[in-house]
Amino acid sequence: MAGREDNGEPVYRITHVIFDMDGLLLDTENFYSIVQEKILARYGKKFDWSLKAKMMGKKALEAGQILITELRLEGVLTPEEFIAERESQLKVMFPDSELMPGVERLIRHLHAHGVPMAIATSSHKRHFDLKTQKHRELFGLMHHVVVGDDPAVIRGKPAPDIFLTAFNRFQEPGLETKNALVFEDAPTGVAAAIAAQMPVIMVPDSRLDKSLQQDATQVLSSLLEFDPVFWGLPPFKV
Repeated sequence: MAGREDNGEPVYRITHVIFDMDGLLLDTENFYSIVQEKILARYGKKFDWSLKAKMMGKKALEAGQILITELRLEGVLTPEEFIAERESQLKVMFPDSELMPGVERLIRHLHAHGVPMAIATSSHKRHFDLKTQKHRELFGLMHHVVVGDDPAVIRGKPAPDIFLTAFNRFQEPGLETKNALVFEDAPTGVAAAIAAQMPVIMVPDSRLDKSLQQDATQVLSSLLEFDPVFWGLPPFKV
């Protein structure tokens, strides 16, 4: 994908940025895998990446229902029971969440250049607070945060609701969705950004099937690879 038009100007003119959180800003996805594997082992079931890809980015109960259906656990375990047990274990782990590579550099760079940023996460508010506990100053640089249990988010990803809500809360007249860049790690999140008519960078886990990465505007292996100039943003300092 060419980064500039024939006249040398960037193809994209991004003025605002919206981030997903889990697996993109914070290394929390492994927590989910560890806990889910432990729960499912009791039922003789295995948790693999094909199932994880279907659950990523979904609201908790939606993800729980997918797991129950895919593993044919109906009548054995309800989505509510699964989520309750999962959350009881995760809440102990979440405060140890670490930043993904390149996150701090990117957020501080954008903030220093006055680029408004928001977070649009399927995590509930109580989980957001636990996960960001060690990084409150950095996350405080966001213009706003939209969480999964926000009343305005009627439908979860891959519906565009959460990204459109985050976009509208910038409250800037004349702002167009094509000027708001989304960062995601999950296929459902990429689909939600596309549905919201926003360009989207995908930073997938290396274990995610390549066929699930094809719809993103750009795919990076890490935020350390991000080139702001390609998107019409100020360059990183050398």
